[in-house]
Amino acid sequence: MTAVDWPLDLHRALAEAEVRLVGVVPDAGHARLIELCEADPDMRMVALTTEEEGIGLAAGAWLGGVRAALLMQSSGVGNCVNAIASVSRACQFPLLMLVTMRGEWGEGNPWQVPMGRATPRVLDDLGVQVARADRPEDAAPALEAMAGLAFKSQMACAVLLSQRLIGAKSFQD
Repeated sequence: MTAVDWPLDLHRALAEAEVRLVGVVPDAGHARLIELCEADPDMRMVALTTEEEGIGLAAGAWLGGVRAALLMQSSGVGNCVNAIASVSRACQFPLLMLVTMRGEWGEGNPWQVPMGRATPRVLDDLGVQVARADRPEDAAPALEAMAGLAFKSQMACAVLLSQRLIGAKSFQD
């Protein structure tokens, strides 16, 4: 059995969805996907200082005829609540988010647990359509489904990449 290279599969799914702009707050869980997007001459990476900037970035990209995606951690979802609730709902543009989950499987940082637990419910309460990937073979199909829904229906969609999939961070010396 061959191992599934899920970051490469996610990059391919983004490319096939014609995503050309990727906003990111650097994150170890997205490290390989970030590298692949940076190396892609058809994609432009924008480093964000805060996750909520990405909501405006995605809105502006859509107005300019460009498809965007945001890469963030589950803790970053908490930073975006107002922007998702107001801007994305009122303006009705496609918002595609890939969220690496923290506070789950093997978490070593107790600060990550509360928002990690709350993220699926918060997104659902904000009207965001959510798919979850727990296994490598689930990642690309989840992204393909959410990208299709986001860009065809101009709605907010998120793919939650579980901590079991991305791996728990080690905080040992």
